[in-house]
Amino acid sequence: MEEQSKNKISEEEKQLHGKRSRPKGGLITMPFIFANEICEKLAVVGFHANMISYLTTQLHLPITKAANTLTNFGGTSSLTPLLGAFVADSFAGRFWTITFASIIYQIGMTLLTISAILPTLRPPPCTGEEVCVVADTAQLSVLYIALLLGALGSGGIRPCVVAFGADQFDESDPNQTTKTWNYFNWYYFCMGAAALVAVTVLVYIQDNVGWGLGLGIPTVAMFLSVIAFVGGFKLYRHLDPSGSPFTRLIQVAVAAFRKRKLMMVSDPTLLYTNDEIDAPISLGGILTHTKHMSFLDKAAIITEQDNLKPGQIPNPWRLSTVHRVEELKSVIRMGPIGASGILLITAYAQQGTFSLQQAKTMNRHLTESFQIPAGSMSVFTTVAMLSTIVFYDRVFVKIARKFTGLERGITFLHRMGIGFVISIVATLVAGFVEIKRKRVAIEHGLLDKPHTMVPISFLWLVPQYSLHGIAEAFMSIGHLEFFYDQAPESMRSTATALFWMAISIGNYVSTLLVTLVHRFSAKPDGSNWLPDNNLNRGRLEYFYWVITMLQAVNLVYYLWCAKIYTYKPVQVHHSKEENSPVKNELQLSNKN
Repeated sequence: MEEQSKNKISEEEKQLHGKRSRPKGGLITMPFIFANEICEKLAVVGFHANMISYLTTQLHLPITKAANTLTNFGGTSSLTPLLGAFVADSFAGRFWTITFASIIYQIGMTLLTISAILPTLRPPPCTGEEVCVVADTAQLSVLYIALLLGALGSGGIRPCVVAFGADQFDESDPNQTTKTWNYFNWYYFCMGAAALVAVTVLVYIQDNVGWGLGLGIPTVAMFLSVIAFVGGFKLYRHLDPSGSPFTRLIQVAVAAFRKRKLMMVSDPTLLYTNDEIDAPISLGGILTHTKHMSFLDKAAIITEQDNLKPGQIPNPWRLSTVHRVEELKSVIRMGPIGASGILLITAYAQQGTFSLQQAKTMNRHLTESFQIPAGSMSVFTTVAMLSTIVFYDRVFVKIARKFTGLERGITFLHRMGIGFVISIVATLVAGFVEIKRKRVAIEHGLLDKPHTMVPISFLWLVPQYSLHGIAEAFMSIGHLEFFYDQAPESMRSTATALFWMAISIGNYVSTLLVTLVHRFSAKPDGSNWLPDNNLNRGRLEYFYWVITMLQAVNLVYYLWCAKIYTYKPVQVHHSKEENSPVKNELQLSNKN
């Protein structure tokens, strides 16, 4: 009896132990993570895709001011991820950063919805060719506050969701080494699917039912996504924050500057290493020494002044480990490649501003009674992007793998390069389409009738929108893969923030470019490449070709950067497999 009781207790203990040791993370967490990102994207795209119409038709802003407002908002939303990444990597962790940022975003969306519902928060409506009253300072202030809250919320969500999702796969497990790059493809696919719903259903509601409902739906969706994300708490792999990565980078720079007059050691193995203090920031493997930027290696030279004793942790402002020095080197090496993506975003940003304004002047009727909203034109970009991702993941990779031997088919640097070339073609085509559109306007005497439809089909715009979608599927995902893969392990959120920072700068460059072109192309007779109220009298094709030339120069710059780029070498520690010892091997991280 007593023996049976012991056996029963033993079985219960085994079951309890089994429950406790059940591995966390993996594919089971993806629905919760993607739900949050899908709703955030639904809210962002549902707002941004048609916002040029809201700003010009509801708030009555001039075209250039409305375009700059949108690109400034896009730039700020893509810059705040640096703050979110700092909070996540330093002390809060990714889960809590995403949660609180989602709540802030929810407040911003609610305020934006209220501003679209209450008539007092908008100027009086106007019709026809009458002069419209522009929104006053108070009305614009409500809009800007809502946009700022949205930007802050995005700052916590964007850098952390993608990194948090990738965290759910153990890179030290050989069985999961290919899941991470697959995850990036499907992460972008889910974002694209959300964007597809936004630019079709939500834009249609905004144009034909009302902005209150059109913004209210993504606001409710965002609320549900917070609940769904928090609901998966017990299933996630939670990696503890390892301290501010920015502090460590500064410490290495300071230590190297202090020892700048020292002679470099002849043997790199004499440089300081300490796996124990680096353990929290190198779970996937220690970064090994590289020959480049040797002036930073001086931070790891041990001197008498360091007063280093056995078992003692050194002063990080005087002495850094090789791993930490290589962290800084990795960030510096990533900079030129990361910066090359800025101009692609500048080109892409025109879809939501001037390309949309082109669409508003064209015949968008599918039937006599139904026409596609101008804000829904980006559906062609999204469909092209989604189709390319599926083709890339299911067909292209399998074919490329036979020639390259790489699990991912081609490196992310090759993927980015393909995207750059396609983007150049997209803006080149856009210029010729604008020439065609204006030629038709001239033939029908519509040059001075900006609010009259030009009898030319909107289908002429499909090639440029589709090419931008294909370019994004190659370049943007490759860009994201690059930042995540090549960044130091402890800076994954920060790396994703750098991806968004490139997008931010791309939007700001668009604002700067539009402003400069608008100012310097103005002539005494009132003509302008980018006119405020009559696109038919402009020279938008010249603007597109300026972007094309800038992208061509940027491609040459990128090819040079890619040629000299050095991948980070990592001493990988594979997890234990059943009946097999732990393996340690040196790998270049692009071959994962």
